[in-house]
Amino acid sequence: MSDNPQDTPAIELIALKKTYAATKKAEAKTALHGIDLTIPRGSIFGLLGPNGAGKSTAINILAGLVNKTSGTARIMGYDIDAQTRQARASIGIVPQEIAMDVFFTPFQALELQAGYYGVPKSERRSEEILAALGLSDKRDAYVRQLSGGMKRRLLIAKALVHNPPVLILDEPTAGVDIELRRQLWAYVQELHERGTTIILTTHYLEEAEALCDRIAIIHEGRIVANESKDSLLSRMDKRMLVITPTETLTSMPPALSGLDAQIDDGNLVITYQKGSDSVTGLLNQVKDAGLSIADLRTDQPDLEDIFLQLTYGSDVAT
Repeated sequence: MSDNPQDTPAIELIALKKTYAATKKAEAKTALHGIDLTIPRGSIFGLLGPNGAGKSTAINILAGLVNKTSGTARIMGYDIDAQTRQARASIGIVPQEIAMDVFFTPFQALELQAGYYGVPKSERRSEEILAALGLSDKRDAYVRQLSGGMKRRLLIAKALVHNPPVLILDEPTAGVDIELRRQLWAYVQELHERGTTIILTTHYLEEAEALCDRIAIIHEGRIVANESKDSLLSRMDKRMLVITPTETLTSMPPALSGLDAQIDDGNLVITYQKGSDSVTGLLNQVKDAGLSIADLRTDQPDLEDIFLQLTYGSDVAT
């Protein structure tokens, strides 16, 4: 660990392994195969993976809900076993499932949560947090009267009562309408600007692409990628040049038979390697083949393409 606290990672997992014991109905299953993962302080970090990849197991170990089989896990430099109290105080977790006592009001729920963390009454921010998440007008309503979106906002509010430096959001916008999603992300961005490290798991890959500065992908209990978003996007160097000819194309011109090209809905789609093939050269070949160009565009892969390649493709990284 660095002598400078600012160099201490928000989360550090070293050879973290979890094997669930066999039962009468199922064999033993290893959910995490000794993963190593470092999440920088102050980042918005995306942890992505298909269902059953091990994301929830890793989060539940950090939350103290699941015991690891072996390895080390630290939160803001605190070992979750040796310094449990400090580690728990350093993290707030917004679970995927909505579970809370429906007979409390939002204000009571936050006050109770703050009490669990030993936050003195003079230092509690229940009113401020409710206002920030648009729940002030529901302050004294029973939780059972709240809509699904409001309950999800209340989950985030509960995770913030002890002002944790690390916030984990596990599928926070699942089942949430577009407007509420925008509000949630605006508040998350505000928390990040204040210095909170945000860790996001989501199936909405466009959210991860828009919000995260660093992304790790977990598959079958192993980390298959962990790098900056820009670096991850640059992994796939294939591009597509989509050309709309002035006249609908029905067959491939013989002069273009040497290209990796196909006809799609009357358009000519040429797949090429970034850095190896010149777009200008490709366009010249198209013109030499006798085609007049009405319109063109280039398409490049997004995070979803890379995610699918790493988790389901034949060239999965190890």
